[in-house]
Parts: sequence; C-alpha cells; structure tokens
Amino acid sequence: MNDNYWDIALSNAAYGTLGAFVGGLIIAGALVWAVRLGIRTRRRESAPPTPAEQPRLPETGPVRETSEIREPNEVPRAVDESERLTPRQVQASGSRRSAKQERPRWGSGSSGSFGSGGPGTT
Repeated sequence: MNDNYWDIALSNAAYGTLGAFVGGLIIAGALVWAVRLGIRTRRRESAPPTPAEQPRLPETGPVRETSEIREPNEVPRAVDESERLTPRQVQASGSRRSAKQERPRWGSGSSGSFGSGGPGTT
C-alpha cells in the first residue's frame, strides 16, 4: 500500500501541479521585485513642480494660431554624380513659406464638391 502512494505522488499530474506552483511563485517574486525597484527609482527622482513653477499664460492672453501656405523645400542636386551633399547644403526643414499666400477659392460657376454630378451654382 505504501508503494501505491509513491506512485500517485510521483505521477505526471503531480509533477505538473508542482511545476505550476513553483512557476507561480517565481512570477510572483519577480513582480514583487519589480514593484520594489519601481518604488526605489521613484523615490530618487525629483519632486513634481509646484503650482508656482507651472507655466503661465502671457499677459496678452493665449497665443493664436497662424495659418500659412507652405511649399516643399527641394533637395539640391549634386553637380556631379560622384559629389556628395553635406548637411550644410541640405535645409533643416522639409518645407518653406510660400511667396504666394492667397488661398485658392472655388469659382462661382462650379459646384465645389468632388464629382457629385450636381448642377452646381444656379
């Protein structure tokens, strides 16, 4: 009868249960370690800014949005194919302010929609 207990205790199901329990303990220990590490790191960081240190609106009020038409800033071509462009020759921004700032408007005789097939302005 004693041998039967050993067979049951050492069966595959018992090994699986023991493995799951040990794996759970390892995961729980890793989570506890991670939380403690996060608490220690947070304590070493500087304190959040006080309300007096927060940014304020200018005296003139909120800054308004500006709208302008931009056009692509073309990359200059090298004179010779073997010549390389240096960073000084390439502009920092991908676009520049357009000389023509008038917005395109719809014509008075057009419908103003994209392919609706309607009669337009009548």
